[in-house]
Amino acid sequence: MAKYRQNRINDEMQKELMMILRRVKDPRVLDAFVSVTSVDCSADLKYAKIYYSALHGDEKELAQGLKAASGFIRRELARSLNLRITPELTFLRDSSITYGAHIASILNKLDITEEEPEDNEQP
Repeated sequence: MAKYRQNRINDEMQKELMMILRRVKDPRVLDAFVSVTSVDCSADLKYAKIYYSALHGDEKELAQGLKAASGFIRRELARSLNLRITPELTFLRDSSITYGAHIASILNKLDITEEEPEDNEQP
């Protein structure tokens, strides 16, 4: 399969997953404000890795909630996307947003002042 088609499918799956996750009734998923950061489908479209981040909530509980709701999510994904095969979903936590926030907080704590250059030349 061409790489551009796979990228289009990944993008479309990400958009649809965001809409589907809003309809999940599991409180572990609904209360955590889950955001899908990226999707990575295999070349044969049988497997998909879903990278997500959440604002708050217990990571283990959220992972269990997503795993429990994966059947519903996959069924809704099959209804919305017109693919011959609906991939099996694997949910993986994406820690890049929290890592970026951590780096930003470190940079904000730094006290950097610009020193004015000294003029050693006299007219």
